[in-house]
Amino acid sequence: MEERNLKVSFGKSGAGSISPKLSLPVTWLRMIGVTPEERNVKIMVNEETKQIIIEKE
Repeated sequence: MEERNLKVSFGKSGAGSISPKLSLPVTWLRMIGVTPEERNVKIMVNEETKQIIIEKE
């Protein structure tokens, strides 16, 4: 398992809301088979373990 420390970016919209964004390494996306043609993913959050899980759909 590979591990990296990333930073979440927070952008402000015109309506005053904040929109968080996280860029994932392209190598990780390739590992799970995400491509520009097949880019649907399922994201789950586990509140107990504080984990976000991303799977190819």
